[in-house]
Amino acid sequence: MPDNSVDVIISNCVINLSGDKDQVLREAFRVLKPGGRFAVSDVVTKGAVPEQLRNDMLLWVGCIAGALDENDYKSKLTAAGFAQPSIEPTRIYRVEDAREFLAGKGIDVDAMAQEVDGKFMGAFIRAVKPGAGATCCAPSCCGQ
Repeated sequence: MPDNSVDVIISNCVINLSGDKDQVLREAFRVLKPGGRFAVSDVVTKGAVPEQLRNDMLLWVGCIAGALDENDYKSKLTAAGFAQPSIEPTRIYRVEDAREFLAGKGIDVDAMAQEVDGKFMGAFIRAVKPGAGATCCAPSCCGQ
């Protein structure tokens, strides 16, 4: 796709599946027109995630193991050139959600309950490519 040809990039839980999220974000930035908006729904983490979860390929498919920490996500967006990165939680997953999801996967949820409770969230991730006509893309200033 040529540079600067897209007004908006939207996605639903696919950036987590990429092994090179920095490259995905750089490409998103490249194809957006100045003032273009990046708006995705993805799973994001709050703080450290147990390595056992990160290493389980079944969880990669479920968008969990590849989830970025919220601060890392914002940093990666900024490093790719985006401005005004924001993360708006839409659902915070509790230990009971983890218990249901991880049942039958050989992971002792009770043993790691404190490490997973409230650590994963569904969120809207937004940013804007600076340039002509760039405006705020946070919910509070766009009426979204």
